[in-house]
Amino acid sequence: MRLTPTERDRLLIFTAAELARTRRARGVRLNVPEATALITDTVCEAARDGRRLAEAIEAGRRVLGADDVLPGVPDVVTSIQVEAVFDDGTRLCVIDDPFRRQGSLGAEAPGAGLPGDGAGYEPVEGSIRLPVRNTSSVPISVTSHFHFFEANPRLAFDRGAAYGARLAVPAGSSVRFDVGARVVVELVPIGGARVAIGFAGLVDGPLDAPGAREAALAKARATGYLTEYRDQEQQA
Repeated sequence: MRLTPTERDRLLIFTAAELARTRRARGVRLNVPEATALITDTVCEAARDGRRLAEAIEAGRRVLGADDVLPGVPDVVTSIQVEAVFDDGTRLCVIDDPFRRQGSLGAEAPGAGLPGDGAGYEPVEGSIRLPVRNTSSVPISVTSHFHFFEANPRLAFDRGAAYGARLAVPAGSSVRFDVGARVVVELVPIGGARVAIGFAGLVDGPLDAPGAREAALAKARATGYLTEYRDQEQQA
């Protein structure tokens, strides 16, 4: 069975979470990796079950209390960030104060979706602005550091221009594309080593390798990705 790096990471988290559940059932207090894995797995499974962003975050906050972990763990693990796959796309869940077991998070919670109407963005040097239309029958959300080129195949935009770029929005936030909506987004180049691993598997390597962009575009077209912007009239 061939697994992507993202899928391998997900299985590793699940295995660690199962170990944490077994030890917790025996009355053993969890250490940092065990507690982190259990909370992460809980959030991912909540998303897989079709729960909304705020509900998944709340599930992660309620799974463990301070009495379930070793002394000092709540002081070390003050926030956990999880990229989970929801019905409307991959979204970043930020679980602050994960051992509190109380409180409620709403639409203003860290990681909650931001309306993506193209307004309010401060121009960033080297950025580009692209129109995007959601041609699917459900809303789609894209998180801040997702390789935008590999975003949902039913988002219609110039993927060639978006290659090697991400959304120019604060880390941990996301842009929501409602059904049929036209959204103007600002994109900035991905920094660091510029390596894209996982995501939708269209690149899985250095972004700037010779021929990488052309190969990724060819793979996107072959697998049904929309690679150009479409007006509503063109969708009909």
